[in-house]
Amino acid sequence: MADFVNAAEIFGENVFNDTVMQERLPKKIYKTLKETIEKGLELDLATADVIAHEMKEWAIEKGATHYTHWFQPLTGVTAEKHDSFITAPMPNGKVLMSFSGKELIKGEPDASSFPSGGLRATFEARGYTAWDCTSPAFVRQDAAGATLCIPTAFCSYTGEALDQKTPLLRSMQAINEQSLRLLKLFGNTSSTKVTPSVGPEQEYFLVDAQKFLQRKDLIYTGRTLFGAMPPKGQEMDDHYFGTIRQRIAGFMKDVNVELWKLGVSSKTQHNEVAPAQHELAPIYAQANIAVDHNQIIMQTLKRVACQHGMKCLLHEKPFAGVNGSGKHDNWSLTTNDGINLLDPGKTPHENIQFLLVLSCVIAAVDKHAGLLRESAADPGNDHRLGANEAPPAIISMFLGEQLEDVVEQLLSTGSATSSKKGGVLLTGVSTLPDLKKDATDRNRTSPFAFTGNKFEFRMVGSRDSIAGPNTVLNTIVAEAFCDACDQLEQAEQFDEAVHDLIKKNLSEHQRVIFNGNGYSDEWVAEAERRGLPNIKSMVDAIPELTKDEAISMFEKFKVFTKAELESRKEVKFENYAKTINIEARAMIDIAAKQIIPSVIKYAKSLADSINAIKAAGVSEVGVETELLIEATKLLKTTQEALKNLESIEAQAFAMEEGEAQARFYHDNVTKAMEQLRTPVDELEMIVDKEMWPMPSYGDLIFEV
Repeated sequence: MADFVNAAEIFGENVFNDTVMQERLPKKIYKTLKETIEKGLELDLATADVIAHEMKEWAIEKGATHYTHWFQPLTGVTAEKHDSFITAPMPNGKVLMSFSGKELIKGEPDASSFPSGGLRATFEARGYTAWDCTSPAFVRQDAAGATLCIPTAFCSYTGEALDQKTPLLRSMQAINEQSLRLLKLFGNTSSTKVTPSVGPEQEYFLVDAQKFLQRKDLIYTGRTLFGAMPPKGQEMDDHYFGTIRQRIAGFMKDVNVELWKLGVSSKTQHNEVAPAQHELAPIYAQANIAVDHNQIIMQTLKRVACQHGMKCLLHEKPFAGVNGSGKHDNWSLTTNDGINLLDPGKTPHENIQFLLVLSCVIAAVDKHAGLLRESAADPGNDHRLGANEAPPAIISMFLGEQLEDVVEQLLSTGSATSSKKGGVLLTGVSTLPDLKKDATDRNRTSPFAFTGNKFEFRMVGSRDSIAGPNTVLNTIVAEAFCDACDQLEQAEQFDEAVHDLIKKNLSEHQRVIFNGNGYSDEWVAEAERRGLPNIKSMVDAIPELTKDEAISMFEKFKVFTKAELESRKEVKFENYAKTINIEARAMIDIAAKQIIPSVIKYAKSLADSINAIKAAGVSEVGVETELLIEATKLLKTTQEALKNLESIEAQAFAMEEGEAQARFYHDNVTKAMEQLRTPVDELEMIVDKEMWPMPSYGDLIFEV
C-alpha cells in the first residue's frame, strides 16, 4: 500500500536525539553531554566541537545545507537566521563544510530589532542566542530544503532575557530545587530531579485558501472583522467528534507524519465544537521540550494546510458567533524515577505528601490568580474568555467530588478519614461491559481543573506560546513549596506540623475552590463576594506583572529581574495597541474600498429596477422600495460609523506608546469597531450575495 505509514519507524528520524547521540558521539563526549543535560553542568568548547561536527555530519546526511539557531523572541512566533555549512573556498575552488562548537553554542542576532521593552535601544544591537542542549536539535524539511534547527535561548548583551525560553528554563530550575526540598522532608533521597511535564492540546480552524485570500481581514489580522452568522452554526453539536471529512483527514495524516519525523508525539485528533474547527494533542513532554514542540506543531499546521489548498487559523476568535480556539495546558510534576507529585493514589486522604502538594498549589493559585490570568492574556483571548465557550476570566480551581470531600473533612474535623470511590457504571445493556466509574466528574468551565494526576490550565490562547503560562505555574508553585519547606524544616514534630500546614493552606485559600458552573451569573456574584479578581481584558491583566509581590517572587527565584518584568509589561501594552490598530485600519480599508462601494452598487441596481417597473406602468413597487430604504439607512449608518472609527483611530495612533494608549484602544477604538461592524453585518443579510465583496461565514466554515 503506497500510503502506508509506520509511525514507529519514522518517529524521531529527523531528530538529533539520544539514540543518534549514542551512535555517533564518542562515549566520553556522550557521557559529558548527558551530565550537562541532567545536572546542568557547563559544556567545554572542546566537547562542543566534537558534538557540532557529528551534528553537522548527521544533518548533511539528511540533506541539510544550512543551520539556524531557532529561538522564541517576544513576537509571539519563532525566529531564525540561516547560515550554510560552507566555509571560504580553497585554492582548488572547492569548499569545506564545517560547523564549530562555538557556532553551536552561541549565535548573535540583532537584539534591537526584536521587542525588548526598552532593554535594547536601536543603537544597541548586540544580542546572543545560546544552545538549549536539553531540547534536541532537529532537521526541518520544507521548501527551503533541509535545515538543521538548534533550539536556543535569546538574551541581550547585558544578560536580560529577550525571549520566552530563558525564563521558562529558570523557572524549571526553581521548581526542581524546591520540589526536591519537599521530597526530602518525606524521606525521599532517591529522586534527584523534578521536572514539570506539559501536554498542550492545540485547537485550530481550517478554511479554503482561495476563500481566505478574498478576505482582507483574515489576511491582515487572522480573524474576521465583519461577518453575519449563517442559518446554521454549531447549534446541532454535530461537528464535535464527528466523522472527519476526507480533505481534512488527508491534511491530518500529513501533519502527523511531519510531526512524528520531528519527534513530536502527536496522538489525538478530532473535530472540535465549531464547524471547521479541529484539535490536535501530543503526549506529555518535559516543559521546555513541550514548548518547542508546540511551536513546531503550529508551524506544521500552517505549512501543511497550504499544501492542501487550505489556511490554518490559530486566532483565538476567528469567527464571531461560534466557539473560539484555546490551548489546554496540562501540567504536572514528575521525578526522574517516575513519581508524579500530583498523583493522589487510591486513598488520597492518607497520602500526606500529595495533600501537602495539593494545598501548596491551591495557595499558589489563589495568591497569584492575577499573574495566572495575565499569562493567558492576549488581544484574541479577550473575545473568548468569559464568553460561555471558554473558562471565565475569574481564576478558580476545580478539585472534583473526591478531593473536595477530603478538603471539607480536613477543614471541618481537622482530619480526613475516607476518600470517595469511583464504583461501577451500569450500562443496562447485557452485551455491553459495566464501566469502571471515576471518583469525580470533569468540569469544562473551570480555568484550573484537577483531572486525575495533573492540573489543566484551560485559559491559554490558541496562538500563544505555552512558555509564559508554564513559567508562571512553575514559579508560583516553587514559592509555595519554598514557604512550606521553610516552616517544616524547622519543625520539631514533622507529622503534626505538616498536618497543621495543610489545614492552614486550605483554610486560608479555600475561596479559590469552585466545582460548579463557571458560566453562571451566580458564580460571578459569588466570586466577587469571595474577593476573587475578575480581570476581563488584557489591558487590565498586564499590570499584574509588576506588582510588588510578583517582582519579589520572580526575583527571589531568579526567574525575572524587575527590569525584565517592566520590559515585558511595556511590550505587551505595545502589542495590544498595535494589534487593535491593525484591526481598526483593516476595517476602515475594507469598509471604504469594498463594502460601501458594493452596497452603493446594490442600491443603484434596486433603484434601476424600481424605475424600470414604474416605467412599465406599475405603481406599486413594494419589496424593492423597502429593500432600498433599508439598505440606504444602513449605508448611512455605516458611513457615519466609518468616519467615527477613522477619527478615533487617528487619536489613538497619535498617542505616545504605553499603557494609556493601550487603554484608549481598548476603551474607545474597539467600541467604534463594533459600531461599524453592526450595520455592515446587517447589510450582508440584505445585499445580493453576488454583489457582496467577500466570502460569507457559511462559505468559510462549511465549505472546507
